[in-house]
Amino acid sequence: MVLRIGIFGGTFNPPHIGHFRGAKAAVDQLALDKLIIIPAGIPPHKSLPEDSPSAQMRLHMTRGAFQNIAQAEISDMEIFSEKPIYTSQTVAKLKEQYPDAQMFLLVGTDMYLTLETWKDSSYLLSAVIPAVFSRGAMDLQSILEHSQKLKDEYNIETEIVQSDAVEISSSQLRQQFSQREGIGYITDTNYSYIISNRLYGAKADWDWLRERSLARLDSRRVAHVKGCEIEAIALAKRWAVDIDDAREAAILHDITKMLSLEENIKVFSEHGITPTEVEIAEEKLMHAKTGALLAKSEFGVSDAVFDAIYCHTTGKVDMSDLEKIIFIADFIEVERDFPGVEELRKVAYENLNEAMILGLKISLQDLYDNGITPNPLSQEALDFLLGT
Repeated sequence: MVLRIGIFGGTFNPPHIGHFRGAKAAVDQLALDKLIIIPAGIPPHKSLPEDSPSAQMRLHMTRGAFQNIAQAEISDMEIFSEKPIYTSQTVAKLKEQYPDAQMFLLVGTDMYLTLETWKDSSYLLSAVIPAVFSRGAMDLQSILEHSQKLKDEYNIETEIVQSDAVEISSSQLRQQFSQREGIGYITDTNYSYIISNRLYGAKADWDWLRERSLARLDSRRVAHVKGCEIEAIALAKRWAVDIDDAREAAILHDITKMLSLEENIKVFSEHGITPTEVEIAEEKLMHAKTGALLAKSEFGVSDAVFDAIYCHTTGKVDMSDLEKIIFIADFIEVERDFPGVEELRKVAYENLNEAMILGLKISLQDLYDNGITPNPLSQEALDFLLGT
């Protein structure tokens, strides 16, 4: 039997559900034994955007996008090249590897309509069968007309692959990521990868971020985090602080709260940090630091959000307004009930520094009353605010 091979190239920057659906439809409709997916390094027909991920990152995402297609094979034969590689060159190499195979070149409509202008097009059109993705009525007529032209001039047949249309391009998707949108067009694995590395200036979809944060907590802590998010948003609006930063920090501030001492120490170790004896002794406070570390590595938070999570249990000298807001929101969210909380809620919207002073005094007094020596950072934060 003749081996039937599909060739599917592109920048895949990033690969999305439209690419996957097209690839799956091609495998099924063309009865492909193998689909070779080839992310381009330096595409000949267009420049990669300046903020594009590295070649290794795009290769990683391409592997993740097509992993559920058994016939798919991701090739790195182009992506690490420092100069453009033309499709005719790639096909020639594949012909050497599979001399007796029947090869199908998978392309979108726009590319299909310009095939004759590609480099070494005569060789290319003699070596492969064009297989064009059709979006139905919107492009079928132009495909049929061009198919007849190719048949008349080159004596080749065109295969038409019908796939569910996805009305989004990679460039549109990149723009959506920066607006906390686009999550439905990409695999969860790749979305997590994009967010953790903040590729394309991406910011996490709120529901996605909240779901992954709250899944780490018990029901009581879930209610607290939800309350903290609401309070942080309100405080950020009141004090003209970036609302997105406040919301992210609030959602993620307790993500390691349920970890054991050993698990927290492991987080430190995974980030190349050895916890001090003081940190180990203050087990209840460790989650602020390990939470900040995971928020950075898993969710790609900014330095400002990292810092707000890092000091939300103790405070510190010279805190930013965002840091103060997360400290106070953690203190006064609706689930909190302790002597002085109503006064603290009132002051939080009148004077941010006075709220910090009152919150730190309440916290320190509670620790002393329970025979616990406070972390020095809290007293230092209070002294700084008092000017002593």
